[in-house]
Amino acid sequence: MRRRSLLAAVPLAGRLLPARQAPEEGFTSLFDGQTMRGWSVREGPESAFYASDGAIAIHQGANFPTWLRSDKQYENFDFRCEFFLQGWMDGGVYLHAPEHGRNAWTGFDIKLFHKQDARPLKESCGAIFPVVAPLKVNVRSRGEWNALRVLMDWPRLRVWMNEELVQDLDVEAAPELRHRLRRGYLGLESLSYPIRFRNPRIRELPSKEKWETLYEEPGDLEKWFVAEGKPKVEALGPVLRMDNLGHLATREQYRDFELHLYLRPSKWSNGGVLFRCDKEGPRRYEIQVHDVENAVYPTGSLYYFQRAIYPKIEPEQWFLMQLVVKERDCLVRINGENVMEHHELENLAPGHIMLQAHQMGRWTEYKHVRVKKL
Repeated sequence: MRRRSLLAAVPLAGRLLPARQAPEEGFTSLFDGQTMRGWSVREGPESAFYASDGAIAIHQGANFPTWLRSDKQYENFDFRCEFFLQGWMDGGVYLHAPEHGRNAWTGFDIKLFHKQDARPLKESCGAIFPVVAPLKVNVRSRGEWNALRVLMDWPRLRVWMNEELVQDLDVEAAPELRHRLRRGYLGLESLSYPIRFRNPRIRELPSKEKWETLYEEPGDLEKWFVAEGKPKVEALGPVLRMDNLGHLATREQYRDFELHLYLRPSKWSNGGVLFRCDKEGPRRYEIQVHDVENAVYPTGSLYYFQRAIYPKIEPEQWFLMQLVVKERDCLVRINGENVMEHHELENLAPGHIMLQAHQMGRWTEYKHVRVKKL
């Protein structure tokens, strides 16, 4: 109780801010100083983040995992802002946060923490939490503003805090980071501490990703055909819904690829995502979608070949699946966690990607389905 009381007693010098600065040349301001236009509160009350005295303020009743998300997604960029700490405070800045799922595991979480650790830790201020410790800890937490700069230009990620370099990473060289999302939302996070942010601005850098959209809107159904059975396929705006029994296949064939898609299966669903498929023959592999923890092949498993670690997903909630197939190797990630790896694929021929409906009344919904050839 005493710690919370001290946190609330922010000195006047910390509350009175200069007028909102004009962004540097080439930068776009992400905050008008008066409203939350351009941002939305996720997983919590609308009152969790609000504009106050020219800054983005966080209410102490926000409660984790509430966070503030940018309306726009970004790939490569130069992002800058200032953040205010006084006493014990814990939060972060998200990069490449997903539409749904675990931000710190599918994207990146730059930890903001009050403690001036002499030996940098994976939870220190400036860490890529909880994976990579900063090069040094340079944080001001006695009622002071800190400058943060993030330069993301995949695969290089650099972070400066108070004008000192605290991260300099080749993301693809770090096994824990190489499969993180390369595009996503910016986010502000606080574990119910009244951290404040001001002057967020961004300069976008050239895009490097080349993805093919498989489903984003009803018109994309032209890229698919019913390969087997009589699945009930509904294009509901950005959501593709499947029921009954059968397979929906891509018209194009793929051998080595990375597939990203969001799924929302019905409770105790039974379906799958198939790859390297013949149109009619038995040559194919299936990634199981089956949210029964004690099943032989639960969600994420390579059906018949290898069981997955049961992923942390809730019934009828959206989750992100990443499927990476290259030569004999297959990796499945769910909400940023590697749940299945297999290195003995025998069928190396290109084939269709298929979505499976396997049981009447056990529907599965998909959105943001995209693929990248490797």
